[in-house]
Amino acid sequence: MEERHVLFGKYEMGRLLGKGTFAKVYHGKELATGESVAIKVISKDQVKKKGMMEQIQREIAVMRLVRHPNIVELKEVMATKTKIFFVMEYVRGGELFAKVYKGKLDERAARKYFQQLVSAVDFCHSRGVSHRDLKPENLLLDENEDLKISDFGLSALPEQLLNDGLLHTQCGTPAYVAPEVLRKKGYDGSKADIWSCGVVLYVLLAGFLPFQDENMMKMYRKVSKAEFKFPSWFTAESRRLISKLLVSDPERRITIPAIMRDPWFRKEFTRPLKFSIEDDESLASRATKQTSPKFFNAFELISSLSSGFDLSSLFENKRRLGTMFTSRCSAGDIMAKIEDVAKGLNFKVRKARDFKMRLQGSSEGRKGRLSVTAEVFEVAPEVAIVEFSKSTGDTLEYAKFCEDDVRPALKDIVWTWQGDSFKEAEGCENQVLPNSL
Repeated sequence: MEERHVLFGKYEMGRLLGKGTFAKVYHGKELATGESVAIKVISKDQVKKKGMMEQIQREIAVMRLVRHPNIVELKEVMATKTKIFFVMEYVRGGELFAKVYKGKLDERAARKYFQQLVSAVDFCHSRGVSHRDLKPENLLLDENEDLKISDFGLSALPEQLLNDGLLHTQCGTPAYVAPEVLRKKGYDGSKADIWSCGVVLYVLLAGFLPFQDENMMKMYRKVSKAEFKFPSWFTAESRRLISKLLVSDPERRITIPAIMRDPWFRKEFTRPLKFSIEDDESLASRATKQTSPKFFNAFELISSLSSGFDLSSLFENKRRLGTMFTSRCSAGDIMAKIEDVAKGLNFKVRKARDFKMRLQGSSEGRKGRLSVTAEVFEVAPEVAIVEFSKSTGDTLEYAKFCEDDVRPALKDIVWTWQGDSFKEAEGCENQVLPNSL
């Protein structure tokens, strides 16, 4: 009989789905709902030895930013002192690569997957994220044959840009990587993603790669010059679009808005519903009656305090210390207090599900109105973690808002701010951490 383990009393871990250098992925089931999940288990020791801590932190930060119907959802991150657990959406249909491996797709199917890919990539770019490793192996299919982008391990955030505003890390899969990435002179990650989308579209329609050669240097030369041929079965419309995607000069390469205006692309295209805390229109529709906040595992708090692997930084960029605090007040009291403070500062308040709210400034700043998201996570019945993050607006104005306005106004519900030593909250009853911590 297959041995099964229960993770933190929430997830039943099942069969092994796959494994990599320092991680294993298991099928799991959420005990409360019976929903299938994928659980990625990462060894902290292996991560440290291979110098991958920043990559893991970046992957979590990125996946929290890019919640979209065509992107694999990161549901939760938990940790012990030795392991990190990613709880992710379980995608049943396997890799798109498996379909292509059997041969080319018909044009209608290829267009559908390409439309979904471009929609998801567009959403990533709108959040300042470039994937940098788009290929059929990283594109999964769900039970409805809808595409889901996975594996954000090589993705990039705006803070990785150098002074020239470009990325300089060479990464990706050679057959799908853009010419400018190979040139080692810096590149725009979003434009490089568009090239990779073009290669993916070619592969879907052809069943093989546009640039291939047994000699790696010869293949690189073909990529750098965008030298490829169309199979006879490609339609004139698909050829025109691919010819605009696979352009060696990134400045002349088609943009995503232009792709979405292309006649071939627009056939039967339905824009997916975006779901993000930053999406104003979705806030009201997603608001639900919920009695407790999202579970934020207590072991993360322990690890960030007592081990050399600071898990708090997985949820908050180190450049923005002071925007996360712990509290021993109830989630409802915390939300009510934040709402009162925000209204006192003339901020408009919008509530969403999962104990999130968005605070919108009333005055125009240097980069428009400041918009801040506040979210409450449950650590235990007696402990909550509260995180603030900037959605829109100027970073300096956001820092001033946190330091000058938020910290003083919330002092009666704060137990400790991230980076500060533990201290007693003034306004809540004295409570102790439960033994389970």
